[in-house]
Amino acid sequence: MQDRFLKSIAKLPESLATAIVPLLDKDFAGHIDAQQLAELQKATQMELDELLLALLPIAAALARPPISEFHVGAIAKGKSGDIYMGANIELPGEALFHSVHAEQSAISHAWLSGESVIEDIIVNASPCGHCRQFINELVEGSKVKIHLPSQDTAPLSHYLPYAFGPSDLNIETPLLTKQQHELILDSNDPMVIEALDHASSSYAPYTKNYAAVVLETKDGATYCGRYAENAAFNPSMQPMQMALSTMARHNRDFSEINRAVLIESSKGLVSLVGAAMDALHSVAPIELEHIVADPE
Repeated sequence: MQDRFLKSIAKLPESLATAIVPLLDKDFAGHIDAQQLAELQKATQMELDELLLALLPIAAALARPPISEFHVGAIAKGKSGDIYMGANIELPGEALFHSVHAEQSAISHAWLSGESVIEDIIVNASPCGHCRQFINELVEGSKVKIHLPSQDTAPLSHYLPYAFGPSDLNIETPLLTKQQHELILDSNDPMVIEALDHASSSYAPYTKNYAAVVLETKDGATYCGRYAENAAFNPSMQPMQMALSTMARHNRDFSEINRAVLIESSKGLVSLVGAAMDALHSVAPIELEHIVADPE
């Protein structure tokens, strides 16, 4: 079992602690598939909602909050029945807008894993306005059920009445809808090709700056992030922050970063290079490779 989960295990009911330990091996990064979830239910005799709330200490163990020291865990449950954990991340010494909220982390985890609909968000503290707005960007976001300890479950529309979202800006394919933006770039570099693939799947309906980041560690492993914009603009999730969140979930230290690539569209209304460089330089002494691709 990974050391980061030792304190969390002590907070779980005994039957759940016993059942989940085998899942928390060196490769565990917060994903539990529907079959594994059913097996946990059987072992604990818990109702699904009760089980998901009980798993929050495991999600919170993924957090890296050096500024607030406040560990927030979140779980996104996809239509597939799989669950995806996420947690808050703060970058030391950097402006707070570089932070990743737990709900953003869990949602991006589900998105990168191919989920097209998120039905439930389980979190150990009430979602802030930033996260409510981010959730509202999703497919049927207003219907996403929010689960909190010691509170009744309610849809996002309860927490975000009179919401402003993609439809108000005439966007008919919200976040998690399959995106396919053709970008032209001639390269045989596997890392660049991987970044290009993620950029083509990014979500940037407001600026058209389809973008992605790939981080490579010293052992050759790669971790990706895509740009995810928001109708309210500020809650947009930067690809660098998403890639760092992915690394954190996989229990990798940022000092292991050996190479970093940002690809973005040449026709975007904004550029992410400055923000990406600031975030990267706060955690690793690596220069960012910035590549611009032309849309087809």
